[in-house]
Amino acid sequence: MEKLGLSVILCLMMLTIPLIAESKEDKQDDLVSIKNENTYKQMSEEDTSIEPSKLVKELLEDVNVEIDNPQLIKSLNESTINPSPIAFGYRANVYLGHWPLSYQSESSEIKWDFQTVNTNEVNNVNGEKNEEIFYYQIEEKHVEGALTAKVDQTDQIKQMILQKARDQHDLPLTFHAVVGKETKLSKTYTVPTSKIGILKANMPVVKDEGQVILGEVFLELKGSKKNLVIKNVTKQEIGAYIPIANHLTFTFETK
Repeated sequence: MEKLGLSVILCLMMLTIPLIAESKEDKQDDLVSIKNENTYKQMSEEDTSIEPSKLVKELLEDVNVEIDNPQLIKSLNESTINPSPIAFGYRANVYLGHWPLSYQSESSEIKWDFQTVNTNEVNNVNGEKNEEIFYYQIEEKHVEGALTAKVDQTDQIKQMILQKARDQHDLPLTFHAVVGKETKLSKTYTVPTSKIGILKANMPVVKDEGQVILGEVFLELKGSKKNLVIKNVTKQEIGAYIPIANHLTFTFETK
């Protein structure tokens, strides 16, 4: 009996797993690109990652804290501090500031119907035949992404989170998405007689959560050697909502 019961449970699990997977796929299939139809030409944000110079790469390899802040790497690339090779006994600590060092993503998911950006409605309560409704953007709509906590150096942290989110999702992510007025799609939905049809267009976002690592950065000079030293390292829980540019999901209902 125990073996029979276990077999039944396993069979039920095998039946439910494909259904769950199919549900997620169906939801992603509902993601509609409006890149060609969008009357507001959304400029894609450039990749902000910066390649460290040979010297900076060597400095980063000797540090026990991960550093992937592109602004910090850029600052180090532009550093002109070069101790003389004959500067015996020379020592100095150069304080470069308190920086966000890296962002570690712990979870990343898509919120498909995050914010409604448009509602179209057709009243067919007194109609004698079925009517059609289609998506038509009534007003220009801006959707701003945001961090989930207050932090200093917001722009730098946004850049790091955006880059990590892009690594996980093959989607045009941006902290500022716009849907232009009079954007429309040809797909229609049927509104039966005696019904009101409501078609909502929703902006999806990626919700990414994790930790930002912060610390004080010093450049330590010893004779002809140069080392990067990180002190007072702290971690802060943080996340972000990042809109998916030029993409919408739709919900249609009759009442």
